[in-house]
Amino acid sequence: MLIPDVRLLVLDLDGTVVGDDNCITPAVKSAVALVRQRGIKVAIATGRMYRSALRFYRELDLTLPLLSYQGAWIQDPHTGERHRHCPIDPQRALELLDYFEQADLSPHLSIHFYLNDQLYVQEMRPDTDQYAKRTLIQPILVDDLRLTLAAVGIAPTKVLAVSEDPRIVDQMIDTLQKRYDKSELYLTRSAPIYFEAANPQVNKGVAVQYLAEELLGITRAQVVAIGDNYNDLEMLEYAGVGIAMGNAPLEVQQQADWVAPTVEEDGVVTAIKTWVLGE
Repeated sequence: MLIPDVRLLVLDLDGTVVGDDNCITPAVKSAVALVRQRGIKVAIATGRMYRSALRFYRELDLTLPLLSYQGAWIQDPHTGERHRHCPIDPQRALELLDYFEQADLSPHLSIHFYLNDQLYVQEMRPDTDQYAKRTLIQPILVDDLRLTLAAVGIAPTKVLAVSEDPRIVDQMIDTLQKRYDKSELYLTRSAPIYFEAANPQVNKGVAVQYLAEELLGITRAQVVAIGDNYNDLEMLEYAGVGIAMGNAPLEVQQQADWVAPTVEEDGVVTAIKTWVLGE
């Protein structure tokens, strides 16, 4: 198998290097360390909040800016410099809230607004509680997200709606993609039960392109990216080699150049050995 001139390895977190136990295994840490020892840069591109992703960034001992919120928030943890922040138009966020609060949807959704790397919710439902435990982020409970948005005076970095029923997420994606042009909102799923909305200029592909070409001065052919879900598609398409995990939806696997074993099988290690280290 031909090994490209890899200069940058980009890793998604959940479902890629972080398994069901919310941890990175020693085998994955060792593989990433070996990549860095070879002089190849390693970056994280995740839908997670910046604060939530930091612990994994530190566990892997990385040095590049962290691409969080699908790339809407790019910041260097070492210097504190924020390279990019692309929030959602507040009016669009309010329109989404109106949609989520329809009588047929509201009972099935937990609505999350992300303002200045803080999570705001109107109620603590079981799925929000589970989200908080996995991300180690304590949500801020408010009476009214509309009033909070006005009071804080900061546009949301991301809007997330969580439903225990993946069919509801499918329905929302279908409805809102017809309602909004791609120039108005970026809509995606980072998990079967997570509906995510972001600035239309945001996706992991754009973020990785910015990191590779503008910050590192390398080409897309020198990038290997590994992910497991729909929010990784643009990144996998941009990279010289886009690798999907074996636990990824079939549509994502079909768009990838190669499919690794699952996250629970440390598929990232296999992918790194095959495509980055040439073992």
